[in-house]
Amino acid sequence: MNWRLANLLVVGLLLTAGCWRGSAAQTNLPPFWTSRLSDVERTVKQVKKGQVRVLTKSAGKRDIYLVTYGEKQDWKSEANYNSATAGNSPAAYARKDGSHKPVVFLLGPVHGGEFEGVVGLVNLLRIAETGRDWREREWPELSRNFAKCRVLIAPSANPDGRARCRFDSWVGQELDTNERAGMGTKPDGSNYQWPGVKRIHPMRGAAVGTLGAYFNDDGVNLMHDDWFDPMAAETRAYLKLAREEAPDFIVSLHSHASHPAVEPTAYVTRASKELIQQFGDRLQKRYADAGLPHRSGGPDPKEDGATFPPPSFNLCSALHHACGAVSFVYECCVGVKANPYPTLTHEQILDLQLLMYEELFRFAVEHRVKWTN
Repeated sequence: MNWRLANLLVVGLLLTAGCWRGSAAQTNLPPFWTSRLSDVERTVKQVKKGQVRVLTKSAGKRDIYLVTYGEKQDWKSEANYNSATAGNSPAAYARKDGSHKPVVFLLGPVHGGEFEGVVGLVNLLRIAETGRDWREREWPELSRNFAKCRVLIAPSANPDGRARCRFDSWVGQELDTNERAGMGTKPDGSNYQWPGVKRIHPMRGAAVGTLGAYFNDDGVNLMHDDWFDPMAAETRAYLKLAREEAPDFIVSLHSHASHPAVEPTAYVTRASKELIQQFGDRLQKRYADAGLPHRSGGPDPKEDGATFPPPSFNLCSALHHACGAVSFVYECCVGVKANPYPTLTHEQILDLQLLMYEELFRFAVEHRVKWTN
């Protein structure tokens, strides 16, 4: 029996035996709370204004959908981004004169149990199609700025992990339950926890009690693949898409127990770090004005590797170096029942998501990239 099948059988046996602490998939969730793979399937089938295709298959042979809006632009590329910058001319990779439509790539959760991002993207797709989210709330400014951009949306970037996560909401759940489902368990039954869960990669074989939703079915944490020789087809597809589309902004959607955050990206240009900070400052003020959980601002630009251990070169770093985009992680709240973390309703979590998009598309339109050398 191979290790992948063994992992899946262990998960199935634990679920059948009731050994997984916490309740089963919740019922009586609000109708706008749509995060299952079936919700993604249904949503992409309803797309009329955009275009839908299967970007790639996951390790578990599940479809990863890409929905695009706006025409793909011809950048008249003569080099890849790395070579173009070495030639002192990013324009050799993509001729951006400031008049082009900003390109925004929204990468759904690469950690399958962080499904708040799926909820946000399914509602964003409804706004793109109708101007209203699934609560029937109108978003006129978001709709206007969305239409001014070329938008790439991968609603569920790790369908394997989402399929293995039998929860649909963390609101009111214990933190222990969230960790157990998301990061998995050790052979002794204890939870893997952050950041120690990243010290074994890929997560396979004797280290696995149950395989958490962090990982695809091959045990790969897509946030920390091998960038020079990727282990996962998913990783290759996201990097290839970035190279082909030359996004101006890339947001990787994550969730955690703490307050919402725009995270810093390591090993990128100072200009990128400053734009991430500016966007984070604006977004946190927006949250404060709306009476939602918030932080004081965006991440301060810092020198990488000034202390040991150094920060990781993660998926957002790799995506930046594939195309020059301002690429960062957005962490949403999950609403677990644990001090000192914020407690939220499903309505508030969706508001966090959609206010982030409203601010992001406004920011993208205001900060058009110019590469004319």
